[in-house]
Parts: sequence; C-alpha cells; structure tokens
Amino acid sequence: MLRFMLAQRNNNEEGATAVEYGLMVAAIAAVIVLVVFLLGGVVKDKFNKTCGALNTGSANGVTANATCN
Repeated sequence: MLRFMLAQRNNNEEGATAVEYGLMVAAIAAVIVLVVFLLGGVVKDKFNKTCGALNTGSANGVTANATCN
C-alpha cells in the first residue's frame, strides 16, 4: 500500500508538456496569419498610394520613376 501511494505521488507531473507548448505555438501562428490577412490589404493600399504620390511628383516637387506593383 505504501509503495502504491509513493508511486502515485511521484507520477503526478505538473507544468506544461510538449503538447501544451505545441498548442500554444499553433495558436500564436494562427493569430499571426489572421493579422497578416486582415491587414495585408490595408498595407498594400498604403504602399500603392505612396508609390502613386511619388510618381505624380507630389513629394516636394521631386519626380521619381518608381514602379508600383
């Protein structure tokens, strides 16, 4: 009986295991992908507006020959 109780006490593992860490990494990656998809269009639009402004010469009268993709 005492041996069983000591074995039970020693088998009680506390703390995070590799599975929990893997789930946390997967959740963080999912959040990053979501943010990139949500903000991707906004960032692309800002870059295109900046490139268009440079091509029209509205930046201090300096004309640039940039290509916007």
